[in-house]
Amino acid sequence: MPASNNNGSITLTDDLGFRIELKAHPQRIISMVPSWTETLFALGMGNEVVGITKFCVEPADGVASIPKIGGTKNPDLRAIAELKPDFVIANAEENRREDVEKIREIGVAVMTTYPKTIPGAVESILKLGKALGKEPEADAMAREIVRNVSGIEAGVGVWSKLPFRVFCPIWKNPWMAFNADTYAHDVLRMLGFNNIFASAGERYPVTTLPEAIDRRPDIVLLPDEPYEFKDRDVEELKKMLPAALARRVMIVSGRDLHWYGVHMVKGLPAIAAKLARMRAALQIPLT
Repeated sequence: MPASNNNGSITLTDDLGFRIELKAHPQRIISMVPSWTETLFALGMGNEVVGITKFCVEPADGVASIPKIGGTKNPDLRAIAELKPDFVIANAEENRREDVEKIREIGVAVMTTYPKTIPGAVESILKLGKALGKEPEADAMAREIVRNVSGIEAGVGVWSKLPFRVFCPIWKNPWMAFNADTYAHDVLRMLGFNNIFASAGERYPVTTLPEAIDRRPDIVLLPDEPYEFKDRDVEELKKMLPAALARRVMIVSGRDLHWYGVHMVKGLPAIAAKLARMRAALQIPLT
């Protein structure tokens, strides 16, 4: 966790083990991660945010007038330098290491996050709150998330021991899934579902539909991001699945599944409620 020194400076270690030293709480922040942009505003730091990516869309009113610094994978490093940030928040998956290193080379502190579990995401919220001087707000957010998760797990109950097997692709053409070393997997685990690609050797394995079917999923969940699965994808997929499985295909919110930070407060209960309804309707064994 971050520590404050006697001279008022702040020292912290980010999720990749990089030591960050801040002379004071940041006043000019660039966010390269959509979910953290939303969280910065929720922590009361909207006025300090001077740059965001084109994918940072929440809160809509708050981000509308903030300068855009390109995409998460192709940021405009010159634009970042011109905004003179004193703190940049990044993510090890969404942002490229070489871009983070180039930002550090111009003397800007970069905090790289890498939450792979719900507790890890809560820890990142607390760490960010301390770095920004927003400990009470971050603590309150973290407590609400933990309270919601406890309620969800209690509601799942025995189903966590009898989990439905789920195929949850994040892309098509080619089909891609995720293994147990990911935040999305931990969300499904918490909700009482068994990710059929949990044991895959790669974090985001490329697969085929026949291979996924061979792993005997009970249901198919199609998140609407990063790939924007739509109703037409559902209808197309149903034609390629066994008849019983074709009746068990559902679109879910990609944000509820993938976004951490403040989105967890409402996103986790929302996806829990939707999947609980599906679970209740799936008491008849797959045949």
